[in-house]
Amino acid sequence: MDREINGNIQLKVPEIKYTKLFINGRFLDSVSGKTFETSDPRTGDVVAVVAEGDKEDVDNAVKAAREAFDHGKWPRTSGHERGRILMKLADLIEQHAEELSMLDAINAGKLLRMTQAFDIPKAAFMLRYFAGWADKVHGQTLKCSGEFQAYTLLEPVGVVGLIIPWNFPTVMFVAKIAPVLAVGCSVVVKPAEQTPLSALYCAQLAKQAGVPDGVLNVVTGFGPTAGAAVASHMDVDAVSFTGSTEIGKVVMAAAASSNLKQVSLELGGKSPLGEICLAGSRVYVQEEIYEEFKKKTVEMVKNWVLGDPFDPQVHQGPQVDKRQFEKVLRYIGKREGATLINGGKAVGEKGYFIEPTIFADVKEDMLIAKDEIFGPVMSIMKFKTIEEAIEKANNTRYGLAAGIVTKDLNIANMVSRSIRAGTIWINCYMATECDAPFGGYKMSGFGKNSGLQAIHKYLNVKSVITPLYGSPWLLDLSGFLYKAPSLGSQWNIHSFVSVIISKRLKVESFETSGVMDSRVIPPFSLPSVLICIKFHSICPFIYLPIYFLLRLDSNTTFTPLYLFSAFSYKAIDGLRSLLGRKESREYTPTSSVATGPHDRRTRGGELKSGRDSGAAAQSHLRVADDIAWLPRIICRETETEQSKMPLLYAAIAGGG
Repeated sequence: MDREINGNIQLKVPEIKYTKLFINGRFLDSVSGKTFETSDPRTGDVVAVVAEGDKEDVDNAVKAAREAFDHGKWPRTSGHERGRILMKLADLIEQHAEELSMLDAINAGKLLRMTQAFDIPKAAFMLRYFAGWADKVHGQTLKCSGEFQAYTLLEPVGVVGLIIPWNFPTVMFVAKIAPVLAVGCSVVVKPAEQTPLSALYCAQLAKQAGVPDGVLNVVTGFGPTAGAAVASHMDVDAVSFTGSTEIGKVVMAAAASSNLKQVSLELGGKSPLGEICLAGSRVYVQEEIYEEFKKKTVEMVKNWVLGDPFDPQVHQGPQVDKRQFEKVLRYIGKREGATLINGGKAVGEKGYFIEPTIFADVKEDMLIAKDEIFGPVMSIMKFKTIEEAIEKANNTRYGLAAGIVTKDLNIANMVSRSIRAGTIWINCYMATECDAPFGGYKMSGFGKNSGLQAIHKYLNVKSVITPLYGSPWLLDLSGFLYKAPSLGSQWNIHSFVSVIISKRLKVESFETSGVMDSRVIPPFSLPSVLICIKFHSICPFIYLPIYFLLRLDSNTTFTPLYLFSAFSYKAIDGLRSLLGRKESREYTPTSSVATGPHDRRTRGGELKSGRDSGAAAQSHLRVADDIAWLPRIICRETETEQSKMPLLYAAIAGGG
C-alpha cells in the first residue's frame, strides 16, 4: 500500500528576521550583492533570500576577527567574564526557543517536537557547559632539573574558521562556537547553505548577550566559494569542519597548502539514518534472532507517520533539499542483490519525503553497506559469533560511532574495546553528554567536539623556563651561558644594550651585517640588580655612584642604560683602579655549556691572570666577528678571607 503524507501540510512559516551577512557586529549585504534562495523542504517553496558571501566577504570577516583578537578586549577579558556572557547567550537562546525551533524545522525539515525537546535545550546546555570551563583552563607547573623552574601557558590560538553542516543547525552552531569563545578566540562561521537562518539568528543573540563586535562573524554562502575561502585563508589560525569525508579532505588540503593552520574534522559515519551522521544504519543481528528482528522492525516503521514536521503526530519529516532527496533515491534504486523489505519510494507530489527504507540480506561489499547515504535507509545483516560481528563492524573506512545492544555486560565491555570508533553506546544508543568527547576514528576525522578536549584544540601551549634566582634576567651567569647569534663586530655591548633599553624594554629589531635579529629584555628591579652584582667584597662607596646614576634618569624612573654605561670598558677599568687590586683573574667563556657558578674549573672557559686581565676585558666587551655567543660575561674574582665571590660586570640575556 502506498504511503501518504499525514493530512494537509500546515504552511506555518516563522518570521525570517535576519538574512544578511553578520560581520563586525552588523548585518551587511555581500560585497558582490549576490543572494541565494533557501527553501522549505516540506514544499520546495522559497522561504528566504539570503546574502551570498564569497572570498571578499570572508576576507572582511577575517579582518574583523583578527582586529578583535589582536587588539580587542575579548581575549584579554577574564575567563569569568567570558563565561558570564556565554551564560547570558544561553539564557537568550532559551528565551527565543520558539523562533529557533521553528527555523530549524522549516529550514532543515526537522521535527518541531524534536527541536523543542532536544536541539534548543541542548544548545543552551552546551553553552553553559563551556562557559563553566572559561576560567578553569590553566597551564601546568613543571618539575625541572638543575636550578630552573618551568611552567606552561595555555593561550587562545587566534582566529578560528568554523564550517558547520545542515542536520543540526542550531546545535552545531553552538557546539562549534562555545569552546572557541570560551577560551578567548574570535570566529568566522560558514553555515551550510541549506540552513543559514538559525546561525544568523544566534549571531544577533550573541551581540545582545555582550559578545564584542568582530568576535563572532557569520558568512553565509556556498562551500566552493565561502567555505573554501575560510579553509584557505592565510590569517585564519585554525579551522573546524563537520561534514562529509570527501569535503573534509578538501578542507584539510586547503589548510595545509595555505598557512598550515590547525585542523579539526568531524566527518562521516556508516551510515546515517534520518540524516544523522552517527545513527545506526548498519545493523548486525545474531542469526538466532535475525528473522524476528526483521519482522518487528518492519512492523514498527509501517506505523510511522510521514508529514509536516510541525505536526506533533509526525515521526519523519522531509529530506533537507532536492539534491539530498535525489541522492538518497539513487542509492535506493541501485539493485545489488539485497532484499527490500520496506519502503524504497518517494512520497507525495510536493516536498522531499522518502519512505523509511529497509534492506535485508545485505552483503559487505554493497554500496548501501559501505557508503554514507545520509537518509532513511537501513541495512540489516546477520552474524554467528561475537568475533565475526566485531570483524564486520570494523570492516568500514569510517569510525564515528557504534552501538551495542545486549544483556551480557561482559560481552558489551569486551566488544566496546574491540570496535574502532570514537564513541560506543551500550544499551543507550545516541545518548549524548557534554563531558564525553565526541569525534571519530579513521576516515571519520580527528579532533573532539565535546568535553575538555574540545577546548584544548583551540589553545596553544607555551613553555616558559626561568632560573631559580631573584632577578628575572640579569643573573650571575658565570655557570650558565646561552647561545645567541652574533651582532657583528660593529656592535659592542654598550651600544647593543642602549638600543634595547632606550626602547623601554620592548621587542626591537635591528639589522647588523644584513641579518635581522630580535631580543627581549624583561623588566627588573634595582634590588635584584644589586643582588646579582654581588657587592659582597666591594667597598661601599661603589654602590652610591651606581645608585645615583640610576636616579639621574630624566623621567625619574630607573633606567638600566646608566648601569650598563657605568659598566662599559672605561668604567670597569676605573673600578679596577679604585679597588687597587693588582692581582685579578678574568673568566673567558668560549662555550655555551658551564657548570656551577662557584666551580673554577667550569667547562667552556679558562682563567687568566695578571696584566692580561685588562686586555681580556676589552676584548670581551666587544663582540668580535668570530664569536657567536651571547651573553658575553666579564667576571672578576676578588678574594677575602671568608670567600671568593665573582663580580658580574655585565650580562646580556639573548633570545633564541
